[in-house]
Amino acid sequence: METTKKRYFVLQENGNDSNHVFTGKRPRNAALKAANKGFERIRLRERGTKKHHIFNGSRVQVPVPENAPEWMKGKEFMHIPNVEKQGIEKI
Repeated sequence: METTKKRYFVLQENGNDSNHVFTGKRPRNAALKAANKGFERIRLRERGTKKHHIFNGSRVQVPVPENAPEWMKGKEFMHIPNVEKQGIEKI
């Protein structure tokens, strides 16, 4: 059984590294986290490689469902992120 390690992805802004670092086993996991923070044009540089993962992201505001966990009961809405991969750029 193979164990996968956590990978780190740095958000690129204006062609440079930003202070935002997202983690995940796959680039899509990190891109979903970035989209949930409100980023729409997502370009992630994977640490330790020479790759940029490029995504278009968005988030939709939906009402909190009735069967939500207890810690969400006081909230009226929540955000659902969505990303679409545009490609990989090797640098």
